[in-house]
Amino acid sequence: MLVGILCALGAGLMWGLVFVTPVLLPDYPGIVLSFGRYIAFGLIALVPAWIWRRQIATLSRADWGVAFRLSLVGNLLYYATLASAIQLSGAPLPTLLIGTLPVVITIVSNTAPGHAADAVAWPRLLPALAVIATGLLLVNASELERLDDSHTLTQYLQGCGLALLALAAWTWYPMNNARFMKAHPQIRSSTWATAQGLAMLPVVLPGFVLYGVIAHVSGGSYAFPLGPRPALFIGMMLLIGLCASWLGTMLWNHASQRLPTSLAGQLIVFETLSALAYAFLWRGEMPSVQVLAGIALLVVGVILAIRTFRRPA
Repeated sequence: MLVGILCALGAGLMWGLVFVTPVLLPDYPGIVLSFGRYIAFGLIALVPAWIWRRQIATLSRADWGVAFRLSLVGNLLYYATLASAIQLSGAPLPTLLIGTLPVVITIVSNTAPGHAADAVAWPRLLPALAVIATGLLLVNASELERLDDSHTLTQYLQGCGLALLALAAWTWYPMNNARFMKAHPQIRSSTWATAQGLAMLPVVLPGFVLYGVIAHVSGGSYAFPLGPRPALFIGMMLLIGLCASWLGTMLWNHASQRLPTSLAGQLIVFETLSALAYAFLWRGEMPSVQVLAGIALLVVGVILAIRTFRRPA
C-alpha cells in the first residue's frame, strides 16, 4: 500500500503543473494548450514505445480501444475544458472544483465498486469524506472572496461550467483506468501510459491542423501554429507532456494497481494540494489562515482515509 500511496503522491505533484500552464500562457486558447500537450505526449511516447515495442505489441485491439477512450475523455477533453476554465475565471476556482474529486470519486466508486474489495462500509468512510469536504469548503470560500475586476461575473460563471465538465471527465477517467489496470495486471503501468500517448496522436495532429484552418477562415487572432511566445509554448508543452502526461500517468497506473479505487480517488487530493502550492508560488504570496486550515483538513482527511482502508473490515 505504501508504494501505491507514494505513486499517487508523485502523480499529484506532476499533475499539479497543468494548472499553472494556462496562467503562464493566458493568450493561448485552452484547446490549443490541450492539443499542444497531447501532441507532445504522443511524440514523447514514441521513444518508450520503441524501447518497449515487444510489450506494446502484446496489446489487443480491445486494449487500444480502451486506451483511445481514456485518452480522449481523460486527456484531451479534460484539459481543454480545464485550461479554458482557468483562463476565464482564474486558477484557484477550477483547481478547487477539481479538488472535489476525492469526494466525488470515492462516493461513485464506493456506490458501484468495480470489485467487492474496493468497497468500504459507509460509516467507516464518512468521517474521512466529511473532513475532506470541510477542507474544500474552507478553501473555496476563501478563494471566492478574491473575485475582482480581472474576471467578470459572466467569465467566472462560464469558467465554473467548464470546470464542472472537466470534473466529470476527470471523475470518469481515473475510475475506469483503475478498473482496467486491475483487470489486466499483466500490462505494465509504463506500457499503458505509453499506449495512451500513442492513441491520441491520430486525433490531436489532424485536430490541431483543423483548428488552425478554422481559426484562419474565421479571422481568429491566434497566431497559428505556435502563437505569440513559441519558445515558452514549446517548453511548457514538452514539460507537461513528459512530466504530467507520461510520468504522471505511469505513476497513477502504479497506484491504481495497488490501491482500492475508493482510496485512490481520495488520494487525488495530492493533485489539488500541488496545484494550490504552485498557484500561490506563482502569485508570490502566502495562503490565508483560512486556506491553510482547509489544506490541513485535506491532509487529515487523507490520513483518515488511508487508515480506513488499512483496517480490516
